[in-house]
Amino acid sequence: MNILIFFIILLVLVLVHEFGHFFSAKIFGIRVDEFGFGFPPKLFGIKKGETEYSFNLLPIGGFVKIFGENPNEENMNGPDASRSFVNKPKWKQAIILFAGVFANFLLAWVLFSFGFMSGLPTSVGSGIGNGTLTDVNLVVVSVSPNSPAEVSGLKSGDKIVFIGKDGLSTTFISPETVRSIVAGGGEIEIGYLRGQTENFIKISPRENGAGEYMIGIAMDQIGIAKLPVFSAFWEGMKLTLILTKNTAVGLYTLVVEGLRGRGSLESITGPVGMVGIVGDAYEFGFVYLLSFAALISINLSIINLIPFPALDGGRLFFLLIEKIKGSRINPKVANMTNIIGISVLMLLMLVVTYRDIVKLL
Repeated sequence: MNILIFFIILLVLVLVHEFGHFFSAKIFGIRVDEFGFGFPPKLFGIKKGETEYSFNLLPIGGFVKIFGENPNEENMNGPDASRSFVNKPKWKQAIILFAGVFANFLLAWVLFSFGFMSGLPTSVGSGIGNGTLTDVNLVVVSVSPNSPAEVSGLKSGDKIVFIGKDGLSTTFISPETVRSIVAGGGEIEIGYLRGQTENFIKISPRENGAGEYMIGIAMDQIGIAKLPVFSAFWEGMKLTLILTKNTAVGLYTLVVEGLRGRGSLESITGPVGMVGIVGDAYEFGFVYLLSFAALISINLSIINLIPFPALDGGRLFFLLIEKIKGSRINPKVANMTNIIGISVLMLLMLVVTYRDIVKLL
């Protein structure tokens, strides 16, 4: 079930991205030869006008074939050259390349907005909801690898509803309450809700070498923000912008640290790891799944803007070079660079997937 949900989310996100390219190309009168649902081998296709809408075997996204996107003699100088992507003004090419990224941004906005209409989990300190948050709980936001919390089975999304130590307990749960009880060391008991199931575990905090005890979790007080339509779209826009900024900063930091030789693939999750995350989101409810899909849509838009060959950002970078030098980049060089870029991305994906599998074993 988790795999099916993951493929559906991936299919929707990639198709929305490709539709951005497709729609903008059509607006500018560029010939679009094919819009593919899934990846080949092809099962069947439907021709409508000049575009074939193909349905393919591998349900992992989609693609669009825009005439002239990969320059050659036919699309540069052939009979239909006037409708070729490569022969359009640079600003039109840039809009078409950026349209996929923008489509993913819009999708994230819509998903978050519908989440707020349905009731979206929101931090008490976020300022969203104007003090009208309901069902406020102390929620585990993240769990450190190999920490006492992870060993005991705590996961992100668990709601802490009870904490006790030495026969004493409290039902007034706040981050400060948990920290004060953990700080003294010694075994503690924690009760938490996962979905509708209540569980109890015992954890022994670990000393960090500086005289402080911790169990390895980040916490936040989170309630449900259910907003009217206008407010939902407004707050959805603000949340999308904030997360887009944070994602871009995080990715920039990851790249910079990698170039300095201090990078790590530990924070990168591939398709196998994503299936597990989808399962967790699905277990917590449909709204969590919407939020997860919106986050992936934001990540997809940011990653595609990286100026790396084969990505939209790489093609935009090529356009900038052509604009500065006043002439086209040699088509053979551009095409070969994109092929190399795709190969590197595929290799990186294989490495990340291998690491995901190793973590499961």
